[in-house]
Amino acid sequence: MVTVASMGERKVIETIFHKLALPTMPIPFGDDVAGVDIGRGMVAVLKTDMFVGKTDMPPAMNFWQAARKAVVMNVSDFSVKGVKPTALLVSLGLPLNFSKADVEQLAEGLNAGAREYGAYVIGGDTNEASDLIISCSLFGIVKKRFLMLRDGAEAGDIVAVTGVFGRTSAGLKVLLEGLAVSSRIKRFLLEAVLLPKARLKEGLALAATGAVSASIDSSDGLAWSLYELKKASGTGFLIDNLPVAPEVLEFAKLNRVDPQPLALYGGEEYELVVTIKPKLWNKAVAAVKRVGGSLIRIGKVTKDAEVALQVGGRTVPIEPKGWEHFKSKA
Repeated sequence: MVTVASMGERKVIETIFHKLALPTMPIPFGDDVAGVDIGRGMVAVLKTDMFVGKTDMPPAMNFWQAARKAVVMNVSDFSVKGVKPTALLVSLGLPLNFSKADVEQLAEGLNAGAREYGAYVIGGDTNEASDLIISCSLFGIVKKRFLMLRDGAEAGDIVAVTGVFGRTSAGLKVLLEGLAVSSRIKRFLLEAVLLPKARLKEGLALAATGAVSASIDSSDGLAWSLYELKKASGTGFLIDNLPVAPEVLEFAKLNRVDPQPLALYGGEEYELVVTIKPKLWNKAVAAVKRVGGSLIRIGKVTKDAEVALQVGGRTVPIEPKGWEHFKSKA
């Protein structure tokens, strides 16, 4: 018998996709969010993502942080499409032993996450469950011409990200494996795990420039994000400036581990991974800077189908792996 454990999340989605009757859509199926044309060049954008206690909630995370993270997970996908969220529906699965105080924490975290990004929780559903489940459905409207999709990267485009990588991976190793870390950097690593941030301001700014040819968020890891862009655009990538966080370099040195896998394969970092038209690079950088963010060049789009890392004078393949539900372990 073939089980979901052997299939993995992506094969499960593929199986479901082949059983669906789909309309013509302004956003391809599987491209971070879904969209419906509503006329006059406007698109209604929807997103749903599920937070499950067993797989998404490390031991140090409280219920306020869990609920806020459930919102951030959804907002991140709006960010990378250039869509401002307006409303949020939330379905909660709650174990019977949850207290009133636990429920209040969840409600406060949901509200805090929604208001942080200019949206409101306007309704939802509750039910009994054996584990904590927070399923958020996000809604927003955008002009179709501002949408940033996955399938437009072209050879010669610049690959860029909105932040450095590896903090979440290192933070989880501190929490789950008890690896050593200095008090000076511990706060940065744990904050990445417990209080992730969506790059909404950066995404909206980039969408307005028209400079982005392809876009995805890095919630499943930088490496997997590049492979998803490769699949959609039919291109390759050469990364020659891997953006490893300085705290991760210190953590790796202290624990004698390689920092590159922490930066490439960790996931849950919610940075934007974009390809930029070279002639509009300066415009994109300036737009992101104006909203208080940064845009880091990490490589270029290539004609071949390889995803590779250039380091120390040699080029090595980046493996197609990252976080995958049913296969990856919390």
